[in-house]
Amino acid sequence: MMETRRNLIRHYFNLGYSYKEIILCLRLKHFIQISVRHLKRILRKENLFRRKNQSNVLDVAAYIDSEVQMSGSLHGYRWMHLKCIQNKLVTIHENVPELLKVMDPEGCKIRSKKRLRRRSYYSKGPNYLWHVDSYDKLKPFGICINGCIDGFSRKIIWLEAYVSSSNPKIIAGYYTNAVKNMNACPLRIRSDRGTENSYIEQMQMFLRRNHTDEFAFEKSFLKGVSTANQRIEAWWSVLRKQNSQFWINVFGIMRDSGDFSGDFLDKNLIQFCFMNIIQRELNQVVKVWNAHRIRGTKNMNSPNGRPNIMFSLPQLCDTHEYAVDVDAREVSVCEDECIFKGNLHNIDAPHDCFTAKEVYIFLKNEIRRNF
Repeated sequence: MMETRRNLIRHYFNLGYSYKEIILCLRLKHFIQISVRHLKRILRKENLFRRKNQSNVLDVAAYIDSEVQMSGSLHGYRWMHLKCIQNKLVTIHENVPELLKVMDPEGCKIRSKKRLRRRSYYSKGPNYLWHVDSYDKLKPFGICINGCIDGFSRKIIWLEAYVSSSNPKIIAGYYTNAVKNMNACPLRIRSDRGTENSYIEQMQMFLRRNHTDEFAFEKSFLKGVSTANQRIEAWWSVLRKQNSQFWINVFGIMRDSGDFSGDFLDKNLIQFCFMNIIQRELNQVVKVWNAHRIRGTKNMNSPNGRPNIMFSLPQLCDTHEYAVDVDAREVSVCEDECIFKGNLHNIDAPHDCFTAKEVYIFLKNEIRRNF
């Protein structure tokens, strides 16, 4: 019990949660009651501090420098500070913008531009409405991304890169994995009218066919134009700012220099060399986003806080859970109709984009020469 409690405290601390948020999660999710004073004692024993025993500034600078060489060049200082925390670097948030100004002055200048205001949005609680969509900015290069966000908490349910985002069986695999992990499905789902969502639509209605609420069966799935799918469409701008613009630039340079023509071979080589790196970065984006604090806005219908906490502890936002229980046997029936992601290869793939680019060019030249 004590070891479990220490592990939970360490987990929430490393996500960047405040003392109050750690105590709330322990009490409401794990039924562990401790005081702030007791929490601080445990953190001291575990040698976990926010401002004391700070990491060497050179270590922090080295980490930030490695990040800005990749898609981290798109991050603002709050996002970067949370990434430092999640990578077990102890530094005050005031240090991060100063280091970013030194190592990435051009990026700081770009990020200082104002953001567009968006229209208001309303969702009653977690799992009341999921938004599903595909992100096509990297599709011309063979990288197909699909994502799902909870409309209330803005928690990312899944964010997957694979060889296709138009095969409905692949998208259904993402959905059934999420449902299986929760042992429940959302009250409703919204997507655009693309055929890639046809299996999710049928599965959602199948799992909801015997329920008696006002959104059961056919009303559990909403279809419309992509611009009406507001939550996920708005979040794609976050993904572009924090990650995908880097890859758009990398692949754009390869195309402009003649290293990428867009044919079948080039797309497959991009997938072979870059897919694992991109998925690893997407996982990091999800981890940071779900643990970061969303600030309050003029739209009072949208709660503020950390997506993870708003999703798992809705009572803190004066609402409740809207997920609907499902039969595991019915989920298993759905799984039989899915295609699940697998490893593209068993070879140790490159771990950074520069090595991946070298491998890509080498393989392309070798294949062209021999065939």
